[in-house]
Amino acid sequence: MTPVYFAKATQVAARSLDGEMMIMSAKDSTLFTLNEVGTLIWQSADGTTPLNEIVEQKICAEFDIGPSEALTDAQGFVNDLADHGILLVSGSPIVPAKPTQGTAS
Repeated sequence: MTPVYFAKATQVAARSLDGEMMIMSAKDSTLFTLNEVGTLIWQSADGTTPLNEIVEQKICAEFDIGPSEALTDAQGFVNDLADHGILLVSGSPIVPAKPTQGTAS
């Protein structure tokens, strides 16, 4: 299986409220309220840890679910957020772009 890497898009608004993550897509103004598993996936979106590792080490360790079912559900969730421009998804690690500095004249 090809590893899936994912990172948070920069054009989103996200806020934690009473243990739930609220995220709004700048692409289409869709508002998502994430449950505990979704919040754990969102918080783990570092661009360098493959989804299958997050599922095995965090989701399966914390919730009563098997790795195969958890990975299938997590892939669907990640793809859904990517469709709304909330997550970036890649087959290789995602390195954050370095901010560009303006030049003085």
